[in-house]
Amino acid sequence: MADHKLLGLCGSLRGASTNRMLLTEARRHYAPAAYEEADLRLPLYDGDLETAAGIPAAVQAVHAQIAAADAIVIATPEYNSGLSGVLKNALDWISRVPGGVWVGKPVAIVSAAAGRAGGARAQYSLRLCMAPFRPRLLQGPEVMIASSHAAFDGDGHLSDAQSAKILGDLMAALRDEVELLAR
Repeated sequence: MADHKLLGLCGSLRGASTNRMLLTEARRHYAPAAYEEADLRLPLYDGDLETAAGIPAAVQAVHAQIAAADAIVIATPEYNSGLSGVLKNALDWISRVPGGVWVGKPVAIVSAAAGRAGGARAQYSLRLCMAPFRPRLLQGPEVMIASSHAAFDGDGHLSDAQSAKILGDLMAALRDEVELLAR
């Protein structure tokens, strides 16, 4: 099934972040698929703002992207032993939109981090945050890119063959989940 819609969520806002590079690699391994990346530059969640003005249009746009996607890959950096505030804020806002958009949605998690654990704690905290939403969260293989500043070559590809293989295996598993649901 070549007409998959793959959505990327990057927990880092930096344009040159290694997590964004990892999303690009994930997209390449998942292909063929229509791909887009959600813009997580959202206002901080504020219940008073929600009451006064409703759900911001930017949040509704991300919600619609999630709803339209066949599969989602989330790349999370590790900030202070957890997922980024950007990603947590996006999850909090999205949870306020009625409709349970995550339920049954195939989701893969990847991480790239400067430390030697490659974002393992960020992935764990993200899995905890995702649990109430009931997605079809893939359990593995786990893709955690350590020393991420040195993990990509000049073309933006993973320079370690083993890491690239594991990412390819995870994207194949994500594709299999989508195709299983399409049956």
